[in-house]
Formats: sequence, C-alpha cells, structure tokens
Amino acid sequence: MRFKAVIFDLDGTLLDTIDDLTDAMNAALAAMGYPGRTIAECKKLVGDGLETYVRRALPPGAADDPRVAVRLKELMRAEYKVRQDNKTKPFEGIDKMLDSLDRLGIPLAVLSNKPHDSTLAVMKRYFPGRDFRVIFGARDGIPVKPDPSAALEIARLLNVPPKEIAYVGDTNTDMQTANAAGMFAVGALWGFRTAEELLTNGARALIEKPEDLLGVLSQQS
Repeated sequence: MRFKAVIFDLDGTLLDTIDDLTDAMNAALAAMGYPGRTIAECKKLVGDGLETYVRRALPPGAADDPRVAVRLKELMRAEYKVRQDNKTKPFEGIDKMLDSLDRLGIPLAVLSNKPHDSTLAVMKRYFPGRDFRVIFGARDGIPVKPDPSAALEIARLLNVPPKEIAYVGDTNTDMQTANAAGMFAVGALWGFRTAEELLTNGARALIEKPEDLLGVLSQQS
C-alpha cells in the first residue's frame, strides 16, 4: 500500500449527522427567539467547529454580540447531547469499507472539529468494537482544523510519516488540514460539500463512494 494509515473526518465523512446538527441548532435558535436554518444551509455552516457554526447560524448583527454567541453555543451543546443519536447514521458503504481496511491492517484515526466529548460519544455509539487507534475532537488548548497540529499529533501517535497518511474529508477545512500537515488529501463526494470546493482547496483525489478509497490507498506514487 502506498499509504500506511488513514485519518477520517467524522461529520459528513463517516457519519451523516446533518439532520441532528440542524435540529439541535434550530432548537437552540428558537429558544433565543431567532429563526431556524435549513439542512442545505447547515451543510455550509458546519465543519469549522462549534463556535464558528454558532456565529454562522445567527442572523446578521446578532453574531457581533459575544454574549449572544456564548449563550447560543451553550444551548446548542445541550440540545445536541440529547439529539445526537436521533437521525445520525453511517453513510452507506462506510462499514464495508472499514471492514476492508481492518483486513489490510491499516491503522485508522478520526479527527473532528466536533467537541471532543461528542466525538467520543458518537464514535462509541456507531462504531463499537472498531479499532480506531486515535479519536480526537476539538480539545481545549489545541487549535481546530484547518490548523494541522492535531493531525500531526495523530501522525506521531501512529508513528507514520505524514506523507504516508491519507486524510479523508468532505469540506474545504479538511483539504486545507491535510495539505498543511503534508498528508494526501482525499475528498469524499458523498458528504456536505461540492467537488469544486474540495478541488479548489487542495484535494489530491476525489472518491464518489467509500469503497473507492481502497483504490486510492493502493495507487502508485
């Protein structure tokens, strides 16, 4: 195999979480008297961490008040904790792809901008028994993606050079993270964003379905 490890994004890559993320945000917005957002809108708002999702979801002007953003963040976290399992599910083909990677003995990791506790909870819920060597969400004191710090930390923990790691994600943030870390950026077209966005932000390969990843991993340099 050309690549010796794989790092996956979570939301929009392994898990289809957009319904629960949208429902939680709309419940939080409603509690503060603000209008809700559509699923199509939320697909464009998520991906850069909870604080950014909150600011983007607020109406024009409201996000300029830090007290409003902090309150919405608190409400969103609370709403998501009780809704994160309602409609979320792995994308079709993910489990089959993970089975194939397990048989090949390729180390796997997850790096998400979702809060770390929520990342651990949904991974335990939807991928029990899967041997993900490292699972990181957004942690205090560690810059979120597209900063490459956490991705490079995973490379050290896996003891695999960054250039031998395929990073799979569905957003501009993921592609930027992979390139900043010196990893091979793979764009997942079944996720929340477009092929144009992925290519513009440095995707080295695009895959239409999860099983296509096996071909990327085995291709020659």
